[in-house]
Amino acid sequence: MASVTHSMVTFFVLICFIGIVSSSSVIPSATTFVSSNLQNQLSNIFYNAKCPQALPIIKAYITTAVLNDRRLGASLLRLHFHDCFVQGCDASVLLKDTPTFKGEQNALPNANSLRGFDIIDRVKAILETTCPNVFSCADILAVAARDSVVALGGPTWIVSLGRRDSTTADFKAANSDLPSPFLDLAALISAFKKKGFSADEMVALSGAHTIGKARCFLFRNRIYNESNIEPNYAKTLQQFVPCPKSGGDNNLAPFDITTSTFFDNAYYKNLLNKKGLVHSDQQLYNGGSTDYKVVAYANNPLLFRLDFASAMIKMGNLSPLTGNKGQIRKYCSRVN
Repeated sequence: MASVTHSMVTFFVLICFIGIVSSSSVIPSATTFVSSNLQNQLSNIFYNAKCPQALPIIKAYITTAVLNDRRLGASLLRLHFHDCFVQGCDASVLLKDTPTFKGEQNALPNANSLRGFDIIDRVKAILETTCPNVFSCADILAVAARDSVVALGGPTWIVSLGRRDSTTADFKAANSDLPSPFLDLAALISAFKKKGFSADEMVALSGAHTIGKARCFLFRNRIYNESNIEPNYAKTLQQFVPCPKSGGDNNLAPFDITTSTFFDNAYYKNLLNKKGLVHSDQQLYNGGSTDYKVVAYANNPLLFRLDFASAMIKMGNLSPLTGNKGQIRKYCSRVN
């Protein structure tokens, strides 16, 4: 895996030519789903005048937190994903339930699963002291996801800023719009297509599973009933996680059994050896239309880094609230 010690100049030159380097023809077209007018409202210098200390503050706090608990890197990346795939990147996932409000945190894909809320709350508290009522929770999620990946050895990317926070959440959409780990390839492609992503971009974003863990409940059926799994790998999960045929639902196993706390392309190498943890992972390499992309990423770590960074930029631009829409929440867990 290429390290992050290559020059930033080289990296961003390559990013500019991602459409040439990558076989994905959709990458340059984030504007397909974000109008040029809206895109102009998001800027990587959005806070330069109003809160110039913000990005260094976030980076320092997130880097320290992730290096102290490397699993947290995957959790913060996942929070951003689960936010953006439900009514856009608006921090709706951070809103807690109230007696009169049903948020997204207890939807099936999120309940007893999402982590890192306390980290986002602490970053927000620091920023509220430094520059009150300026930096949105939605932007914190986007920056924290990027800084988490970098802390674990992954690529960096430019995060456009200026998102505002929603005053609503969508429990129903959280149950329907977040891709399930039990989906077959066609359903996975369809779920990402609804959000404007190509199949190639879906494979790139799935590379987030090079870090993080999943509960036994999510891979039990695969390790006991599926044939496209390496037998010794299945036995390891059954006996040493352990993930028995019944019970142990919350026992954890890493998505990437080889380098679970380092952001690299080992996830794709594992797929070539039938060592995808959950059903949807192995579907990416199972005799279908995405096999070639898994092979490409397994053999070319730089290509994966570039495509992942570009897909993350596109995901961060999913239907953000800007201008006078939404609000800047003082506390990320509740509306003002």
